[in-house]
Amino acid sequence: MEKTKLQNCHCPFVATMSVIGGKYKLEIVYHLFDRTLRYSQIAKLVKASHKMLAEQLKELENDGIINRVVYPVVPPKTEYSLTPLGNKLCASVLEMYKFGQTLFEINGIKQPCSAENFARLKKVTEETQK
Repeated sequence: MEKTKLQNCHCPFVATMSVIGGKYKLEIVYHLFDRTLRYSQIAKLVKASHKMLAEQLKELENDGIINRVVYPVVPPKTEYSLTPLGNKLCASVLEMYKFGQTLFEINGIKQPCSAENFARLKKVTEETQK
């Protein structure tokens, strides 16, 4: 993260929001927990325009939340994964996931996500708390 950007934040919450506050950023982070994905895989999971997705990925990379690895092959292969700093967001995202589960339950709607998503979040949360 740029030091000047951080210096303009008047509290830690604002600093956090400046990093994860983009429309698709938390969803990208959520999908990268405990795995590495290629750009095309992320594009299928996150329903954003290619321009917006590329922009959000670049900002997360610049802020030290995700790693981007480009392989020199044709066609180009780009993979994304979370950095150790990005993995620190897992406990917060897990709590948001649980809140969403509660919303579905209260409204009598079947949860559309698979149990696999919850298992990935829980695994990373336990690993980062060790």
